[in-house]
Amino acid sequence: MKKIELDIVALSHSVTHSHNYAVVLGEQGGVRRLPIVIGGFEAQAIAVAMERMTPSRPLTHDLFKNTLDTLDVELKEVVINNLLDGIFYARLVCYKNGETIEVDSRTSDALAMAVRFDCPIYTYEFILDAAGVILEDSEEEAEGEEVTGQKKRKKRRAKQKPVALSQYPVEDLEKMLGEVLDKEDYLKAAEIRDEIKRRQG
Repeated sequence: MKKIELDIVALSHSVTHSHNYAVVLGEQGGVRRLPIVIGGFEAQAIAVAMERMTPSRPLTHDLFKNTLDTLDVELKEVVINNLLDGIFYARLVCYKNGETIEVDSRTSDALAMAVRFDCPIYTYEFILDAAGVILEDSEEEAEGEEVTGQKKRKKRRAKQKPVALSQYPVEDLEKMLGEVLDKEDYLKAAEIRDEIKRRQG
């Protein structure tokens, strides 16, 4: 069965599950997107690795990577290999001493590991047919703004932090970044860092 390579294109609050997040995978060279609902901890683990942040102590996925490195096991690829009753299944394809080892995994954990090992992510056509969506050009351009928009709406509903990051001076953002890193809130830190980069660049 032919494998289709995917990239992580977005990480946002889930519209349908208020306490969860959605990671959006995009088909390389195509227009299909595969949204997968994940937990907050796994979303944070993915964000930390994507933003190249270094926690004060290793997170669980960092520990697992360090363990595999120590045992000379290389993660070669992640395959999202099944979809049953709305639940995605994945496996880690590892190599050790020329031998292939496949490990069953939750998809969210597999993605967190793929980002750390910088290895490819694959799925199959039947999964994209069943759960994939096709984005129009205008939606694709707005994809990067979707996270901020959803967070702003959620904050307004909860009446928390009504001031958007775009309203803060850079000096305040840098101070805020230090504070959230101290609290190990890496998702918020990634959001603040993106805003600072947007101003600088």
